[in-house]
Amino acid sequence: MAWNEPGNNGGPGNQGPKDPWGRKQGQQQPPDLDELLKKLRDRFGGGKSGGGGNKGGGGSGLPSKGFVTLLAIVAGLLWLASGIYIVDEQENGVVLQFGKYHTTTPPGLRWHLPSPIQSVERVNVTRVSQTQESSSMLTQDENIVAITLQVQYRVSDAQRYLFSLRDPDSTLREATKSAIREVVGKSDMDFVITAGREAVATRAKELLQDTLDRYESGLFVTEVNLEQADPPGPVQAAFADAIKAREDQQRLINEAEAFANEILPRARGEAARQLEQASAYETRVTERAKGEAARFSAVLTEYQRAPEVTRDRLYLDAMNTVLSSTGKVLVDVDESSPLLYLPLDKLGERVQPRNSNSRSATSGSASQQGSSYPSNADGARQRGRR
Repeated sequence: MAWNEPGNNGGPGNQGPKDPWGRKQGQQQPPDLDELLKKLRDRFGGGKSGGGGNKGGGGSGLPSKGFVTLLAIVAGLLWLASGIYIVDEQENGVVLQFGKYHTTTPPGLRWHLPSPIQSVERVNVTRVSQTQESSSMLTQDENIVAITLQVQYRVSDAQRYLFSLRDPDSTLREATKSAIREVVGKSDMDFVITAGREAVATRAKELLQDTLDRYESGLFVTEVNLEQADPPGPVQAAFADAIKAREDQQRLINEAEAFANEILPRARGEAARQLEQASAYETRVTERAKGEAARFSAVLTEYQRAPEVTRDRLYLDAMNTVLSSTGKVLVDVDESSPLLYLPLDKLGERVQPRNSNSRSATSGSASQQGSSYPSNADGARQRGRR
């Protein structure tokens, strides 16, 4: 039966149940603290339990000096152990001494003087944060453009991030607005919304980082993206048509340049070929003229030596050239019948091969005439002497 159940009276003379301290259940008295402290003192060897220890009446309930020392040592060890802390790989620890910056600790298991002497602030220096700014801005040519800019950044210096500025993130947003307005205000609208997006973002990043460095914010801008750069809504259709026309113009220019790159080399090659042919023709005609002049000089010399023989030879050569390209029919008038039959179809067939042969013979004889005339003239002179 439990001690607080009805009927557990501890004996027939008791009026009700008792608790573990010997009190009746109806009494509401606290436990005897002096007795508990005395037991603890006796257990840790803090003093004697005789009557001399209670002399004077007032010191019997206080702990001894050894017990207080032990409690002080335990409390001191716990206080020193409270200065142990761990810094993650992504973080840097900033130790403050009486609220003032003391040192920056790298990742790992560290220790600092416990509070209230020193405290530590952990700052993540690898996490990349981002912010986005959207606004309408005035360009250099007095047009309005809607800009949406995204900035990605991280903490580069934990000390400056905590102590240089009251709100570094808010300062970065304000500096972003200032930088992009400066860049857009010095650029034309066509440049911003077409080919200059990357250049605008790069220039804005440079200005933003320069401003943050001058403020010693401890922030580093990793990326700046110009997500949107459009004209105002009422004129977007007109600007879209203008951009399309500009693209068509560039496409036609590219096609014209490709056609020119295809035609010009071909024309240059044809011109070079014609120049080579003209040079070859010039050389051929010049050399032929020189040969004809040399041949005429040789004939003239032979003609001066034997005019009649040379004249006859020239006549025979001329007739040979003329008659070799025509069909000839010899008719004996004295012995022929009154009716002559001429096979004109056969004569026409003979003319063609004779013409081709005569051309080759003529070209061959023309190259050999310079050397044949003197020999013929010599033969004629020899026959005249006979």
